[in-house]
Amino acid sequence: MADSSIEPTRDQLTTLLSSTEDGPVVMLNLLRYLDVASDGSGRTGREAYNDYSAAVLPMVASRGGGIVYFGTTSPTVIGPVDEQWDDIVLVMYPNRAAFIDMTTSPEYLAIMGDRTAALADSRLVPTTQLTF
Repeated sequence: MADSSIEPTRDQLTTLLSSTEDGPVVMLNLLRYLDVASDGSGRTGREAYNDYSAAVLPMVASRGGGIVYFGTTSPTVIGPVDEQWDDIVLVMYPNRAAFIDMTTSPEYLAIMGDRTAALADSRLVPTTQLTF
C-alpha cells in the first residue's frame, strides 16, 4: 500500500489556495482509523476522531457549512483490494474560502491534533456539483 496521507502536501495546499472556483464545495473525506490514537491519550482512533468532529462541527456551521453524509464503508468493489476505509464523510461549505478560513483559524489549529492522532490514512477531495 502507498504511504499514508494525513496532512496535505505544500503543492496540494498551493493548488487549493489558488483555485478560482467559487460556489459550494463538498469535501469528500475517506477515513481509516488507527486502533489506538497516536497521541498517547489511550483513546481509539475512532474516539479521537469523534472528539475532533464534536469540536469542528460548530466551526463548519458558523461558516455556513454542514455534514451532507457520514457513514461507514464496506469492502471496496472497484479499486485496490488493500485500500479499505472505515468511514466516509461529505462536508459542504458555501465556497472554498470558507473551508480555508476554517482550517487556518486558531480554533481549528488548536483541535486538529485529534484528527491527526486518529487517522492511519485519509483522503480529502474537494468536489463541485455538476448540473445537467
